[in-house]
Amino acid sequence: METRVLLPEGEAPATIKEVVLALQAQKLSVRHDKKNWGDWLVFEAAETVVSIESNRGLTSSATIEEAEGEEDLNLAIVAAFRKLGWEGEDEDGRYPL
Repeated sequence: METRVLLPEGEAPATIKEVVLALQAQKLSVRHDKKNWGDWLVFEAAETVVSIESNRGLTSSATIEEAEGEEDLNLAIVAAFRKLGWEGEDEDGRYPL
């Protein structure tokens, strides 16, 4: 399952470091993995990842790619983005996390 998360319109981009710190505040062991094809936030001993769009270390959108059986991890990830003030987005539009 995928969950798209974004900063509210008009908000200044966040740094990837701010996102990583918010995830760590949820007691998650996470690392930023920068590749040629994109940026990933990878969690220790988990298959769930966050694909995060980045431009010079700044971000305003990401996709949580939840692995089966890792619902608790997904809830903690969503809680971190909620604390940062981000929103979710689906086919019906934006919604509060």
